[in-house]
Order: sequence, then C-alpha cells, then structure tokens
Amino acid sequence: MSLENFFLLNDNMFQLTFSEQSLDELNSLHQSEQLELMDKLSSLTNEILSGENSSIGSFVRKGKIFYRLRIADLRVYFEKVDISLHCHFILQKNSLNDFLIRCKMPASDDAVLENHKSFWDYLESLAKNK
Repeated sequence: MSLENFFLLNDNMFQLTFSEQSLDELNSLHQSEQLELMDKLSSLTNEILSGENSSIGSFVRKGKIFYRLRIADLRVYFEKVDISLHCHFILQKNSLNDFLIRCKMPASDDAVLENHKSFWDYLESLAKNK
C-alpha cells in the first residue's frame, strides 16, 4: 500500500510514492519537518537528479539507481521510475540502518553484495520491522 501525491514543478510533474517504512517515518515527524521534507522532494527536477548537487547522492543497488537526499538529520532514499519518485526509506542520520544502506564499498565488493540475496533481504527486513 502506498500514498501518492502529485506535484507540479514548472514543466515537470513527479508522482511521489512511499513505502510503508517511509510513510510511517514521515507520519512520525513533526509537522514542520514533514513540510520541509515534502518541499525538498517536490522541488526536485530531472536536471537536479542528473547534475552535481551536494545534498543528493546516488548509487546502484540491484541494478537500480537510488538517490539519497539529505534533509537536516534525515536521509531519504528513493528511486526515479519514469515520472515517479518512490521513497524506499526515510532514516535518521548516522543510524545503523542508514550506515548499512550508504556504506560505500569498492565496486567489486559491491557487485558481490548485489548478488547476495540474503544481504538485501536483511536490509528490507529492517524497514519492515520499524
């Protein structure tokens, strides 16, 4: 089950969807934090995602490009699918879950982990147990 919102951004329109974990985390935030997070997500454009931006990082997992948006003490992990941005995780900065997702390993180790289904099952179970 996901919540969907539409944002018109100049000539861009992104549909935002949230995993259960990210929706739960979003709902647990103070209203001002929710507004800041939604404002940052709604201001993203294709140009921002494809360019160099200090608050947005990207990495490849399971053959998909994931983005990490830093907002104060939160880290938002999402992917772009056509005209949608799907938020997989909203995590606290420097938490164990954040560390596990953002861990930067050499490409060869990264490729081995991508092929290790148990590692990804473990990460996904962390989101479900929140």
